[in-house]
Amino acid sequence: MSQNEARYTVRSLIVTALVAVIGTVLALEMSGKISHSDNKDHMPVGDFQAIHVTEDDPFRMSPKASELHAVCENGYLAIAADVDPSFRGILVDYKNRGVRCSRPSPTGPAVPSSPEAPDSNG
Repeated sequence: MSQNEARYTVRSLIVTALVAVIGTVLALEMSGKISHSDNKDHMPVGDFQAIHVTEDDPFRMSPKASELHAVCENGYLAIAADVDPSFRGILVDYKNRGVRCSRPSPTGPAVPSSPEAPDSNG
């Protein structure tokens, strides 16, 4: 390899790429091309999984508690943050249908009409 071919080191190429990425993000931010939403009405609170529990199969779960808690809101299960209880979201399934707190009566209304639904989180 001759002297003319080895002009740039790997370190200088990495630094140049890093500076280019940071410069691009800063330029987009300054020009207003990157938008940050302040509306948290339709933002997901978290990603949850259901674990099927049987007597034969033990399951593993972290010993640490999450920083979320569940409350019953108008008959549907809501998840709220421990640090900010006003930030809560209704738990929905993969088809965006609400998860109920309790099994509804076959003769009763689909959604409880009273705002004071029974609390069934404990």
